[in-house]
Amino acid sequence: MNEEMNVNPEAQAENVEQVTQAEQVEQTEQAEPANAEQVEEKPAKTAVKVKSDATTGNVDFDWDAVGKKKVTLNADLTKSLEEAYERTLSQIGDQEVVEGTVVAKNNREVVINIGFKSDGIVPVAEFRYNPELKPGDKVEVYVESKEDSHGQLLLSHKKARILKSWDRVNQAHETQEIITGYVKSRTKGGLIVDVFGLEAFLPGSQIDVKPIRDYDMYVDKTMEFKVVKINHEYKNVVVSHKALIEDEIEAQKSEIIAKLEKGQVLEGVVKNITSYGVFIDLGGVDGLIHITDLSWGRISHPEEIVKLDDKINVVILDFDEGKKRIALGLKQLTPHPWDSLDTNLNVGDKINGKVVVIADYGAFIEVIPGVEGLIHVSEMSWSQHLRTAQDFLKIGQEVEAVILTLDREERKMSLGIKQLIPDPWAAIAEKYPVNSKHTATVRNFTNFGIFVELEEGVDGLIHISDLSWSKKIKHPAEFTKVGEKIDVVVLEVDVENRRLSLGHKQLEENPWDVFETVFTIDSIHKGTVLSANDKGAVVVLPYGVEAFAPMRHIQKEEGGTAKPDEVLDFKVIEFNKDSKKIIVSHTNIFKEEQASERAKADGEAKAAENEQKQVMRKLNEGVEKSTLGDIEALSNLKNAMTKAETEVEAKVEAAGEPAPELEAKIEAEETEKSE
Repeated sequence: MNEEMNVNPEAQAENVEQVTQAEQVEQTEQAEPANAEQVEEKPAKTAVKVKSDATTGNVDFDWDAVGKKKVTLNADLTKSLEEAYERTLSQIGDQEVVEGTVVAKNNREVVINIGFKSDGIVPVAEFRYNPELKPGDKVEVYVESKEDSHGQLLLSHKKARILKSWDRVNQAHETQEIITGYVKSRTKGGLIVDVFGLEAFLPGSQIDVKPIRDYDMYVDKTMEFKVVKINHEYKNVVVSHKALIEDEIEAQKSEIIAKLEKGQVLEGVVKNITSYGVFIDLGGVDGLIHITDLSWGRISHPEEIVKLDDKINVVILDFDEGKKRIALGLKQLTPHPWDSLDTNLNVGDKINGKVVVIADYGAFIEVIPGVEGLIHVSEMSWSQHLRTAQDFLKIGQEVEAVILTLDREERKMSLGIKQLIPDPWAAIAEKYPVNSKHTATVRNFTNFGIFVELEEGVDGLIHISDLSWSKKIKHPAEFTKVGEKIDVVVLEVDVENRRLSLGHKQLEENPWDVFETVFTIDSIHKGTVLSANDKGAVVVLPYGVEAFAPMRHIQKEEGGTAKPDEVLDFKVIEFNKDSKKIIVSHTNIFKEEQASERAKADGEAKAAENEQKQVMRKLNEGVEKSTLGDIEALSNLKNAMTKAETEVEAKVEAAGEPAPELEAKIEAEETEKSE
């Protein structure tokens, strides 16, 4: 038989108190780190006595109550206790973002209480951006599942941040809130930062107020930022660490700028080096030392004087009204080299120096560091033809020069090297007298002649008309080439203007004295057509003399005009010794022959006509004396007239005059006589 379990009515209140204590114990165990999936119930202190029948058993026997205190409560009390317990738990669902409290943290995990029946565990890696996280801090988590296969609450802090990241980023951008981010890695031009679970870009120029050369030193660090730009279309976020310190720097900058004065010496740090100068950080204010203000001597790059991050003293040279641009100097802190220049140096003295700069117009010679003199290209040689300084000097070459001008106040010096050798024009008249013969080098051409060099510094001009007696030269390049040697005769010396007038054809006698006797007017010579154009042709006559034949004088007898390389007879129709001009004609030769033949034929025709007239006159006279009965006389007259007519026709044909006209003329004369 089963025995009923009896509970002392007086102990009911005590039993309720024991149940309440059991709930508190369970809640306390839930607040501690849960290493087990379920919280084991502890046995009640009050033992329950059970009467049982070992043989038959009781089917209603509660085996779960074995070893536990059995408390029997009424239905209302049980319900009220259940409601009280449920109110201690948060009403949450899956896939929600809730706020939790950090209750524990180690190197691998963070335990978070969200008010649920069990705590959640989040990997500590999700809190890399916040290394200061500690128990008691409030954090947001995403409820992935209230209970997994092991009965564990699954939470994610990273997903919670991502879900609300864009809202937070936009809010931080609008309010200029300072946010915390974790630098994940380096990328081209900057760094990748984890902000609210989003990857943001930190440009290299926004890391600090001074240029950063090593980006890797910021990787795996947590820093504060401001959101400076958001691209909603591409979901890009740009943050800046530099913006956080600019306000502080601006305050320092205003304080420094207010105290700036020209000539003031300050200490600064080399911030950046460029090819044109050095930027100096004066403690929040940047100034520029131009490359010309780094050293009194010449330098090719500022790195020869300073290095990055060097601390140097500089002097303020100038600044604008807003003091935004500050010009600094370094060389001004040392004495000027001109002050240490030898006071005994004067114009005309010889000095030694090194070529430091070469330009087309001259070269700068460093006498001592910081003191330079200019040798103009015109002071490098006595020669007058154009050259550049590179033809005489090279960078780094040691040279000796003569001081031409010296201005210590303006700190300028001009030098010369041609003065180290005698001026060749000093004795030019003795060395190159008129009519003396020399060999020169062709330097360059002009349309009017050739410039030649007799020696260094002595140039002369051969006019184009003094190159040849016989050839017509249109350009000197037809006669010689640059760099070739040519024999010349000195025609005129102008010492004051340093000019020599030279000639080449004067080396030979004037052939035109001989040509005058050879190429007389109307003389005929064989000539070769050298060239032809619309105006006429150039003809080469014997002895290489060139003549000109106008277009109307190169017409050929068979038609057409003379062509180049044709060899024809030409008659001289004009000769001018002074201007060295010969005019010839080929057309005149055959035209004059034709005219002569026509004149001869005209003369013969005229003689025949006169003879015929005489015969007719005699016949007419005979007719008047004869009678009609004189048959013999008439017969003779007829024969004479026939003979005369035949002779006239022959003469007419020889003279080329038409027979009918002559016959009509004779008939008219005869009629006149008969009348």
